[in-house]
Amino acid sequence: MKNALHKAIAILAVSALVISCSKDDNEVITGTGNLGIEFDNAFGTNDLILNTQANTTSNNEVLKISNIKYIISNIVLTKEDGTIFTYPKSESYFIIDEADPTSVVAELENVPAGNYTKVKFGIGVDQAQWELGATGQGDLATRAQAAGMLWSWSAGYKFVVFEGTFTSATVTDSTPFMVHTGQTATDYNYTEVTLDLPTKAMVRTTISPEIHVVSDVSKIIDGTYKIKLSDNNMGGMGAMIMGGTNLPLITANLNGMFTVAHVHND
Repeated sequence: MKNALHKAIAILAVSALVISCSKDDNEVITGTGNLGIEFDNAFGTNDLILNTQANTTSNNEVLKISNIKYIISNIVLTKEDGTIFTYPKSESYFIIDEADPTSVVAELENVPAGNYTKVKFGIGVDQAQWELGATGQGDLATRAQAAGMLWSWSAGYKFVVFEGTFTSATVTDSTPFMVHTGQTATDYNYTEVTLDLPTKAMVRTTISPEIHVVSDVSKIIDGTYKIKLSDNNMGGMGAMIMGGTNLPLITANLNGMFTVAHVHND
């Protein structure tokens, strides 16, 4: 009798599970919700600490980073069925600043409910936006100016600002470095990255997922292309990279700077 009862209970449990799964598979997802993308800066495998942390590149240059900022833009989300949602362009420019904890999460509102499996975003301000002119920028130019991410209106936006001091085998005194990407006379240097999510971001009216992106800032100069600050040292001015042949290489490196660590669905 006990065995028969146990079997009956097991059958009921399995049936309930099958019905539950069937309901999940056929769930009608409607409405909108919010989604956050957190940018967590690191240097290699270490969480980034400004000013004091010694960070060594593959070229054996030791960096202390004082400033890292970048503009994230043109966010596009892809659902598991391939449907694409493009976040409104006018709201899709975020200035990520390691020194400002309130800036490191790009908060997206009114996202169509669904299960998302990919995110794409730009690094910098796309050329079409810049070509709208000063009056077509909304508050972007004002925010960029306040954040130190605008050279001047004619010169355009700074896409990435990477600054600090360094030493190397040939530069033994602590020396400033500045790496700024953006428009130059020959290249626009805007790029886009597409990342697969390890688990679905389940946007619902009652669920606001957060995608945790790790930004390995070492890749700026130590990615596919290895760039030595000491080769760009200008003596009393320090190492300055704001143009020239290195800037397109740095832009290419940015494609390997971002990875998704995990997704929170709560």
